[in-house]
Amino acid sequence: MFLRARRYTFVIADRQTGTVRRFTLSLRPTLLVVGAVFALPVLIGLGARWSVRAQFEELRSANAAVQVENDSYREATGQLASQIGELEAAVQQLGDRAAVDPSASKAMEKLPAIVKSQAMGGSTSSGASSVMNGGAPETAFGVLSDLLGAIGNRLESVREGVERRRALAQATPSIWPVAGWLTSSYGTRSDPFTGESGFHPGLDISADYGKPVLATGDATVETAGPNGAYGNMVVLDHRFGITTRYGHLSRIAVTAGQTVKRGDVVGYVGSTGRSTAAHLHYEIWMNGRLANPMTLLAR
Repeated sequence: MFLRARRYTFVIADRQTGTVRRFTLSLRPTLLVVGAVFALPVLIGLGARWSVRAQFEELRSANAAVQVENDSYREATGQLASQIGELEAAVQQLGDRAAVDPSASKAMEKLPAIVKSQAMGGSTSSGASSVMNGGAPETAFGVLSDLLGAIGNRLESVREGVERRRALAQATPSIWPVAGWLTSSYGTRSDPFTGESGFHPGLDISADYGKPVLATGDATVETAGPNGAYGNMVVLDHRFGITTRYGHLSRIAVTAGQTVKRGDVVGYVGSTGRSTAAHLHYEIWMNGRLANPMTLLAR
């Protein structure tokens, strides 16, 4: 059984007019209203505090995400900087490697097209368009990384071409094998033994007996020894279908299979074989055919 709520009556009288007003209040509702009035600011404060805390947590999470993203960008930037540095070094190296001796470069330009083609090789380039057409990367860093990778692949292809060109330039017979006097040119001449007109397959360079004979380009010694009318002869294989012959040597300074560089001594001037005096007989062959050495020799 519930007890009836207490009720209080307030009387307000106006002395001038004699008006009397009565107000009756129940205790419980009044206390509830008063409690609500005092509790409302507290509840509002608590709500604001919870809201601030929630926003703070959101900011903390966002800051952590930004930190992770910054770290990722920092790492990606470092990788891109490393790639760019490597590409710069590769470009510098290509510039250094592309430079060849002017006389060798001039002689190389006079080589037959079929000889040059053997040094060209294939090209496997993957340009920037292949990167862009392969699907849009998720981030700008991905695009840059892919582009740099494509450029790196292209540089690798260019490097291979530069190396082949450099190898051809080094192998091209471009210097005089010995300093002396040109006594017989390439082509038709009178035979020194018979006086009859005949074809001379190389150059005869008169020089002092025993003077060093030099390799005219980088090569591998194909043969080194006596060879009939040529006397003591050295044959060098310069690759790319190019070979040179050095005949009538008094002494041979290399052996078969040996690698020589342009300017290395391969033998010494002599008069062995079918010869009338000390001189060097010099020939150039390209893809199995004789060639005029004067077209490649520096004047």
